[in-house]
Amino acid sequence: MSTATENKVKGKFDEVAGKVKQSFGEATHNDRIANEGAAQQVKGHVEQAWGSVKDAVNTTTAANSSQREASHENTARDIREKITSTAQNVKNHVKESAAEFRAKHEK
Repeated sequence: MSTATENKVKGKFDEVAGKVKQSFGEATHNDRIANEGAAQQVKGHVEQAWGSVKDAVNTTTAANSSQREASHENTARDIREKITSTAQNVKNHVKESAAEFRAKHEK
């Protein structure tokens, strides 16, 4: 099992690599590569979020275990909501970019 720091580093790498791949795809008008880059960025964000969850779990010092469990559940739920929202935003951005590309090049 990887540590929180390893998850964060791997996530940051995927995020940066995804940005490069997306930019390259957009610059070369290759939607497949641009979409792969966007997906890799989402993967990176998820990996970083997972590392943050691990950090939070490992450093929690709440005195009451039921309070600690409720806090972890709320944190996990909040992070899941952020991840799904980010993924939805990326998907919408990719769809909009693809539609703009098609509109520009169908003429």
